[in-house]
Formats: sequence, structure tokens, C-alpha cells
Amino acid sequence: MITRSVDRDALLLWLGSRAGLLVATVLGVPWRVYADRWQQWDAGLFVTIARYGYDGDPAGTPDPGLPAFFPGLPAALRLVHLVVPDWAVSGLLVSLAAGAVAMVALARLAELEGARGWIAVLALLLFPTAVFLAAGYSESLFLAFAVPAWLAARQGRWPEAALLAAGASCVRITGLFLAVALAVEYVTSRAPLRRAAWLAVPFLPLAAYSAYHYARSGDWLAWKHAQEAGWGREMVWPWQAWRTTWEAATGGGDHAVAFRMEIAGAVVAVAALAWLLALRRWSEAVYTGLQAVALMTSAYYLSIPRALLLWFPMWVAFAGLATRRRWVIAVYAMVAGPLMLLATTRFLQGGWAG
Repeated sequence: MITRSVDRDALLLWLGSRAGLLVATVLGVPWRVYADRWQQWDAGLFVTIARYGYDGDPAGTPDPGLPAFFPGLPAALRLVHLVVPDWAVSGLLVSLAAGAVAMVALARLAELEGARGWIAVLALLLFPTAVFLAAGYSESLFLAFAVPAWLAARQGRWPEAALLAAGASCVRITGLFLAVALAVEYVTSRAPLRRAAWLAVPFLPLAAYSAYHYARSGDWLAWKHAQEAGWGREMVWPWQAWRTTWEAATGGGDHAVAFRMEIAGAVVAVAALAWLLALRRWSEAVYTGLQAVALMTSAYYLSIPRALLLWFPMWVAFAGLATRRRWVIAVYAMVAGPLMLLATTRFLQGGWAG
């Protein structure tokens, strides 16, 4: 049985970690400057979409990569901006609130699977790329929909699961993989056939978003082509993607460090996927496996360590292991914690952190 203490522990870990991160990074920095330091990389692009739409700032150079970002987070930013005038602070507040919802749901899901909820939450918060849960990125908002959706599905509440998954599909293309995994979960759980129509609901936001860009630019796949135009992320054979990434990682300069992080993330991803398959968690393996395929057949590895934040089945499985062997979470914390702080510092200084 899931008790109130599970929710309390999850919230305490989330809010306590945010307070600790604030203390560790704000010292000696004026608040106005501090908030702006969080506007790194994609966080600024989300604000651009929220302010001006997908055509970008009319006073600047058009950015062909903007349609790659789904409208869920920009819409949330516009909503919060109605009462919070600062765009950077709006992004931080969206992630703070969404993260609280996601952590509670993750703890409940872990408890439902027979693990300690607080361990799943702590493991996620200590992961080296966890800085993106705090920044004005879409990870926290996606998890705030995706994890409750999966929890609802595991409890047989399919209409609720479908509607929440549709919310996740508004935030990231990853919602498409979640929708497919929900269909697998529906079949393997032998749910009543009369509710099968709900499984179509999570696909509707992608259809609507594609239709919007078709009306805007005549391109049904504008979100996909934007990734190609903005970052050169064309689909290639997996061995080609590996070779390109390896060559970049063995070179010199700051970019080499970033690609080494990508390779490390890929190793973790493959290991986690194999683990889920060994546990016969078929639907979870579909969710993570589709992401792994998409990430590892791109022209080069990009954002794999950050994508692992969205692999909630991995964090639940890890919690199951650490519940039986508590030393696992202790060792993990000693290794991952310092790396997380290092990546946070790197991010706030404008470096790529995952």
C-alpha cells in the first residue's frame, strides 16, 4: 500500500535537493545574474518560442531548428509568464513544480513495483545530468505527465493513462515512444478490449502538431526536418553513428569531452535495456528501446545522457536492486553525486553537460 510518507519523502528529497543546488551554485552571484545563468542552450530556445512562436524573434536570424521543440513547455512558460515577468525565472518555476509532481509519481510507481520509492527518486536526482531537471528544459514537465501515465496504466486506469500520455506527447517526441509502450502494456496486461480506443489518444498531439506545421510551412514532418537542419541529425546505420561519435570523442578540445559523455551514456543505455529485457519487462523495454534506437541511429550521439533522465523504468528497476542491497545506493551516491555537481557547474558556465 502506498502511504503518505512515500509522497512526503519524495517531496523532501526533491525540494531539499533544489535547496542544496541553490546554495551550492548561488553563492557570490547576484540574483539577476544567477537566473540568467540558467538560460543556457535549449532553455533560451524554449523562451524564444514562448515569446515569438516558431518563426522566432523577428529582429533576429531565423532559426530552422525551432520546430524540433514541441509546444508543451513553451505553452507552460507563457502561462507562468502571465504572473512572473522574468522568462528565466518562469522556466525554473515550471521545472520546480513539474519536478515535484514527477518525483511523487516515481516514488509511487517504485512502491507499486515492490521497491523503495525514495531510492528511485534519489537515484534520479543524483544522476550526472540531473541539472536538466532544474533548468528551464522539458525533462521535468515530460516526466510530470509520463510517470503518472505509466502509474495509471499499471493500476488499470486506462482513460487517465491515455490522457496523461497525451500531455507527455505535447512536451516531447518521446511521448510517441511512451504511447507505443502503453499499447504493449495494454496487450500484456490483458486489459478489457472495450478500452482499447483510449490507446489512440496519446498519438493525437503529434498529429495536431504535424498539422500545425503543415498549415504553417507545408511540411508535415517539420519537427523532424528541423533536427536535421538545426543539428544535422539525419538517420544513419548505428555503426556509422558510433564511428562518427568515437572519432569525435578521441579528438581534442572541449567537444571531445562532450562526446565521451555521450559514449558513456550509450553504454549505460544498452546495459539498462538489456537489464529490462532480462527482467522480462517488455513494455518498459519497448519504451526505452525505441529511444535507444532513435538516439543511436542519429548521425552522431547527442543528448543520450540527458535522455536517460526520462527512462523511469530504469530508475524503478535500480530502486528494486538497491532495496535488496542497500550498499548499491551508497556506492552510487558517492560516484554520481560529485559528477552531478560537476555537470551542474559546467552547465551554468555555458559548457555542454549532456
